[in-house]
Amino acid sequence: MSENITTYGDISPRTAQYAAKRLLKRAIPYLVLEKFGQSRPLPRKHSDTVKFRRYERFPIHPTPLTEGVTPSARKLTTTDIPAQLHQYGDRIEITDVIMDTHEDPVMQEGMDILGEQAAQMLEVVRFYALRGGTNVYYASGVASRAEVVAPINLAFQRNVTRQLKRQDARTITRVVRSTPNFNTENVAASFIAMCHPDLENDLRDMPGWTSTENYGSLPPYENEIGKCESIRYLTSTIFEPWIDAGGASDDVLSDGGSKANVYPVLYVSADAYGIVPLKGKGAVRPMVVNPKPSDSDPLAQRGHIAWKAWQTAVILNDAWMIRGEVAVSK
Repeated sequence: MSENITTYGDISPRTAQYAAKRLLKRAIPYLVLEKFGQSRPLPRKHSDTVKFRRYERFPIHPTPLTEGVTPSARKLTTTDIPAQLHQYGDRIEITDVIMDTHEDPVMQEGMDILGEQAAQMLEVVRFYALRGGTNVYYASGVASRAEVVAPINLAFQRNVTRQLKRQDARTITRVVRSTPNFNTENVAASFIAMCHPDLENDLRDMPGWTSTENYGSLPPYENEIGKCESIRYLTSTIFEPWIDAGGASDDVLSDGGSKANVYPVLYVSADAYGIVPLKGKGAVRPMVVNPKPSDSDPLAQRGHIAWKAWQTAVILNDAWMIRGEVAVSK
């Protein structure tokens, strides 16, 4: 059996490359976490584990040099952080009748929809991994999620940035570009916050808030709504709340009507987490199988469009990422 059949179904590797690029272009607007993590592209013939590496800092206790004496050399110290890869994917079944009679380009539309699904599904995988961090700040300084009733405000944000700076967290100055290819670009230095769109009204009420339309020469990210001091805020429905998980309040959003929905806000700095990017050759594999006679389909009535990809996400330094938990004003 030929390589293109076993790898991509009934399309050639060249056609599959085009399909993958189209799929990735449709996925880009949904990839919020994609930009800001430490990226490890998937290697060819990979194992089911990817390894991230952190170089540890040297001590900074001053020691005067002795005249004529060469100081002892230090050695680099590293910490390897492995992450388990898992494979994800989905497929669409398309009948021969639809292919023969439907006036729309069904295969192309199906690939576009799968591109959106792939991005959202893999972002959910990343979000669930990253929201499990242990560095947590609750709105208004309460002790647990069950007590959260306050929306986000400037004092809360300043507590977060103070803690990040105390840990020598570095602002983000390079991000993965918004193209299907894997490369990076320089950006204005800042910390990044990612949250649900429900927070937008409370964010815009913060003193010193600047909306993206007032950035001037500073280009916004996709999904970015604005900035406040050293934090730039991006939104996505992927960052869903814990429903009715907070305290009792009549002034905040609640699906149940009595207890607050609690919304996570992920504050990240450079190298806080690692991902396998949905970028470049091999990041995602499209497959197309045309209807053809077989034992399970003797009349060649069913075909398929599909995708699959390997993915993982891991926190590299808990001190450089903070999960805020807040309520949202009605």
